[in-house]
Amino acid sequence: MHCCCWRLNFFQEVWHVLPHILQYSEADLILVILSLVDMTMVGGLIVMVIFSGYENFVSQLKIQNEDTRLNWLGKMDANSLKLKVAASIVAISSIHLLRIFMDAKNIPNDKIRWYIIMHLTFVFSAFMMGYLDKISKH
Repeated sequence: MHCCCWRLNFFQEVWHVLPHILQYSEADLILVILSLVDMTMVGGLIVMVIFSGYENFVSQLKIQNEDTRLNWLGKMDANSLKLKVAASIVAISSIHLLRIFMDAKNIPNDKIRWYIIMHLTFVFSAFMMGYLDKISKH
Protein backbone atom coordinates (compact mmCIF):
# COMPACT_ATOMS: atom_id res chain seq x y z
CA MET A 1 0.00 0.00 0.00
CA HIS A 2 1.34 3.43 -0.89
CA CYS A 3 2.47 5.50 2.12
CA CYS A 4 0.26 8.50 1.32
CA CYS A 5 -2.75 6.20 0.86
CA TRP A 6 -2.07 4.69 4.30
CA ARG A 7 -2.11 8.15 5.93
CA LEU A 8 -5.38 9.00 4.22
CA ASN A 9 -6.97 5.78 5.45
CA PHE A 10 -5.76 6.45 8.98
CA PHE A 11 -7.12 9.99 9.13
CA GLN A 12 -10.28 8.97 7.29
CA GLU A 13 -10.89 6.32 9.96
CA VAL A 14 -10.26 8.85 12.75
CA TRP A 15 -12.61 11.31 11.04
CA HIS A 16 -15.39 8.69 10.93
CA VAL A 17 -14.87 7.55 14.52
CA LEU A 18 -14.63 10.87 16.38
CA PRO A 19 -18.21 12.12 15.89
CA HIS A 20 -19.64 8.79 17.09
CA ILE A 21 -17.09 7.93 19.76
CA LEU A 22 -19.64 8.07 22.60
CA GLN A 23 -21.99 5.72 20.75
CA TYR A 24 -19.49 2.84 20.51
CA SER A 25 -19.58 -0.01 22.97
CA GLU A 26 -16.36 -0.63 24.85
CA ALA A 27 -15.47 -3.68 22.74
CA ASP A 28 -16.17 -1.85 19.46
CA LEU A 29 -14.11 1.15 20.54
CA ILE A 30 -11.20 -1.12 21.45
CA LEU A 31 -11.45 -2.77 18.02
CA VAL A 32 -11.37 0.62 16.29
CA ILE A 33 -8.38 1.76 18.35
CA LEU A 34 -6.55 -1.52 17.65
CA SER A 35 -7.23 -0.99 13.96
CA LEU A 36 -5.68 2.50 14.17
CA VAL A 37 -2.66 1.18 16.08
CA ASP A 38 -2.28 -1.56 13.46
CA MET A 39 -2.31 0.99 10.63
CA THR A 40 0.23 3.13 12.48
CA MET A 41 2.60 0.21 12.97
CA VAL A 42 2.34 -0.82 9.32
CA GLY A 43 3.04 2.76 8.25
CA GLY A 44 6.06 2.98 10.54
CA LEU A 45 7.35 -0.32 9.19
CA ILE A 46 7.02 0.93 5.62
CA VAL A 47 8.93 4.14 6.41
CA MET A 48 11.66 2.22 8.25
CA VAL A 49 12.13 -0.24 5.39
CA ILE A 50 12.18 2.49 2.74
CA PHE A 51 14.78 4.68 4.46
CA SER A 52 16.96 1.88 5.82
CA GLY A 53 16.81 -0.05 2.56
CA TYR A 54 17.84 3.03 0.63
CA GLU A 55 20.75 3.72 2.99
CA ASN A 56 21.89 0.08 3.03
CA PHE A 57 21.61 -0.74 -0.64
CA VAL A 58 21.65 2.51 -2.64
CA SER A 59 23.34 5.50 -1.02
CA GLN A 60 23.74 7.37 2.25
CA LEU A 61 21.11 10.06 2.78
CA LYS A 62 22.68 13.52 2.97
CA ILE A 63 20.69 15.41 5.59
CA GLN A 64 22.26 18.76 6.47
CA ASN A 65 20.33 19.50 9.64
CA GLU A 66 21.12 16.95 12.36
CA ASP A 67 17.90 17.87 14.22
CA THR A 68 15.74 16.49 11.42
CA ARG A 69 17.82 13.33 10.89
CA LEU A 70 16.28 10.15 12.29
CA ASN A 71 18.58 8.82 15.02
CA TRP A 72 18.46 5.21 13.74
CA LEU A 73 19.41 6.17 10.19
CA GLY A 74 22.87 4.93 9.26
CA LYS A 75 23.03 2.61 12.27
CA MET A 76 20.89 -0.18 10.85
CA ASP A 77 22.61 -2.76 8.64
CA ALA A 78 20.77 -5.37 6.60
CA ASN A 79 20.68 -7.91 9.47
CA SER A 80 19.33 -5.48 12.04
CA LEU A 81 16.79 -4.28 9.47
CA LYS A 82 15.60 -7.88 9.02
CA LEU A 83 15.25 -8.28 12.78
CA LYS A 84 13.33 -5.02 13.12
CA VAL A 85 11.00 -6.02 10.29
CA ALA A 86 10.45 -9.46 11.87
CA ALA A 87 9.72 -7.90 15.27
CA SER A 88 7.33 -5.42 13.67
CA ILE A 89 5.52 -8.18 11.81
CA VAL A 90 5.11 -10.10 15.08
CA ALA A 91 3.76 -6.97 16.79
CA ILE A 92 1.34 -6.28 13.93
CA SER A 93 0.25 -9.91 13.93
CA SER A 94 -0.29 -9.74 17.71
CA ILE A 95 -2.55 -6.73 17.35
CA HIS A 96 -4.46 -8.41 14.54
CA LEU A 97 -4.83 -11.57 16.62
CA LEU A 98 -6.10 -9.50 19.56
CA ARG A 99 -8.68 -7.94 17.25
CA ILE A 100 -9.72 -11.46 16.18
CA PHE A 101 -10.05 -12.55 19.82
CA MET A 102 -12.13 -9.47 20.64
CA ASP A 103 -14.54 -10.42 17.85
CA ALA A 104 -14.29 -14.20 18.37
CA LYS A 105 -18.06 -14.73 18.57
CA ASN A 106 -18.37 -13.72 14.90
CA ILE A 107 -15.43 -15.78 13.59
CA PRO A 108 -15.49 -19.56 13.09
CA ASN A 109 -13.14 -21.59 15.29
CA ASP A 110 -11.24 -23.07 12.36
CA LYS A 111 -10.36 -19.56 11.12
CA ILE A 112 -9.21 -18.56 14.61
CA ARG A 113 -7.01 -21.66 14.69
CA TRP A 114 -5.39 -20.65 11.39
CA TYR A 115 -4.81 -17.09 12.65
CA ILE A 116 -3.06 -18.52 15.71
CA ILE A 117 -0.95 -20.86 13.57
CA MET A 118 0.09 -17.98 11.30
CA HIS A 119 0.96 -15.80 14.29
CA LEU A 120 3.03 -18.57 15.90
CA THR A 121 4.81 -19.04 12.56
CA PHE A 122 5.74 -15.34 12.58
CA VAL A 123 6.93 -15.58 16.20
CA PHE A 124 8.99 -18.71 15.49
CA SER A 125 10.52 -17.15 12.35
CA ALA A 126 11.48 -13.96 14.21
CA PHE A 127 12.95 -15.98 17.06
CA MET A 128 14.99 -18.13 14.67
CA MET A 129 16.25 -15.08 12.76
CA GLY A 130 17.40 -13.51 16.03
CA TYR A 131 19.00 -16.74 17.18
CA LEU A 132 20.81 -17.22 13.86
CA ASP A 133 22.00 -13.61 13.96
CA LYS A 134 23.35 -14.17 17.48
CA ILE A 135 25.13 -17.37 16.42
CA SER A 136 26.65 -15.74 13.33
CA LYS A 137 28.15 -12.91 15.42
CA HIS A 138 30.14 -15.37 17.56
